[in-house]
Parts: sequence; C-alpha cells; structure tokens
Amino acid sequence: MKRICFLLFFILFSCLFVQQISAGQQKDPDLKDIIITTSKSHLILFATVENGFTKDMLDGIRNGLPVTFTFHVELDKIRSAWFDSTLIDTTITHKLKYDSIKQEYSIIFSEKNGRTVTTRSLKEAKQLMAELSGFPLIARNKLIADAAYALKIKATLAETTLPLGIHYILPFTSLWDFETDWRTVEFRY
Repeated sequence: MKRICFLLFFILFSCLFVQQISAGQQKDPDLKDIIITTSKSHLILFATVENGFTKDMLDGIRNGLPVTFTFHVELDKIRSAWFDSTLIDTTITHKLKYDSIKQEYSIIFSEKNGRTVTTRSLKEAKQLMAELSGFPLIARNKLIADAAYALKIKATLAETTLPLGIHYILPFTSLWDFETDWRTVEFRY
C-alpha cells in the first residue's frame, strides 16, 4: 500500500513538475518599445507586443481561425489638485486571417480605416499584428505646453470572434485569450 501511495505521489509530482517547466518556457506577452513622439500636427504612438503568439495559436491560425489583437489606449492629463482628466480612451484592433487556398495572411488595421495588408510570410504577419506604428493619439493643439500627461496602454491578444457560436463547439479557442499588464508612461508635453 505504501508503494502504491508513493508511486501515485511520484507520478503526480512529476506531472506537475513537467507542467511547470513547459509553462515556464512560454514567456508572457508584454508591451515593449513604447514611444511617444510628435509630428507637425499630432502626438504619435509606437508600441510592440512581444511573445504574443503561442504554438497553439499559430496552429489555429493555419487552420483558418481568425485572431484579433486589441490595444486599449488612454491618455490622461495629470492634475495634482484634482482627479486626472481623460483626453483619449480608445481601442485599436489588428485582425489576422489565413487563406489556406491562396496561402497568404491578411491583417486588417482598424486605426487605418480597415486597410488590409496581405503577405505570404508568417514572420511578417506576426510583426504587423504586434506593432502599433505611428498611431496619431491627439492633435497637438489640444495639449497644454509643459503640462504632465500619462499614457496607459494594454493589449488583449488572440480574442477570437467566430461566427454562429462556433466558439462553443471549439472550446480550446478560449485558451488563447490573454492580455498584457497595463503599462503607463508619464511625460511632459
């Protein structure tokens, strides 16, 4: 009886140990390279999501399941004597679809009025999905010189939207849903 208990304990411990090792190999998604700059007329945002794709997600994409990255962006004016005021509160989506017949990836950008970019390269498709490149946050004339501001940004990754309730039939797609932590960048204009 002791041998059976020891054997069961050993098997359970081994399974948990292997699961921890495999979970440790997959890095959590994170927002990197957050840059706020100006153009002649606007405040411009750049950001990149790292570790946004898992092997299961890539397999699903190749099988025709769409993937959406949603960037949540807030811009607040910091006021020391009162509550901060929110100037911008918006979401930006990048949607990836794979056409197995044409063997090409299509990425739809909401911040570019639904513009679609197609590519045959998975590496390029992943890069396009993960980057916010030159998003105009707010017109410069709406900002006050030398005032303090805070940009908050978060990305929700692989939020799939399947037609006709198919996500109930394919429950593993909900395992793809994850998000980064909020990142805050404080700056003076």
